[in-house]
Amino acid sequence: ALTHPYLAHAWAKKGADLRIPAPGQAAKVAMLGVLDWAPRDLIVRTSRSKRSTDFIALLDQIDRQYGPMPGRAQKPIVLVLDNGPIHTSKATRAALAERASWLTVEWLPKYAPELNDIEELWRDLKQHHLAHQTFSGPESLDAAIHQATMKLNRERNRHPLPNHRIAA
Repeated sequence: ALTHPYLAHAWAKKGADLRIPAPGQAAKVAMLGVLDWAPRDLIVRTSRSKRSTDFIALLDQIDRQYGPMPGRAQKPIVLVLDNGPIHTSKATRAALAERASWLTVEWLPKYAPELNDIEELWRDLKQHHLAHQTFSGPESLDAAIHQATMKLNRERNRHPLPNHRIAA
């Protein structure tokens, strides 16, 4: 995500020049995430870089949330990864091998974002929650990403009926 505006569906009169103020130097914040498919929760980790160490930090977060713990029922965990460089590095492969007893990794084919469910969420996050805004810096963008993620999770997990009982 960039501090300068992401223009998702904008229009202007024919011949008019559409401009959005974007002062300062553009900066980016990398978003790494996990989609917990059952409840459809998006877990996002942000950083200024997109390196294997950032992905391994996300794996540590997965450990804390889903890994084996005394008193917690062991559920099978499958992590679906694309073949991006941060997923296939030596450091990442070693970190995945350490978790092989409880974490199964399935690899998507290269260059197949249409098979990766999280890509749809990234698009939704950018187009509906971060679009048409200028952020003062990476810190404000980072805060907006986490706030938007919480809002997105609330929207996706809201039950359509306040009372879960259905009369027959």
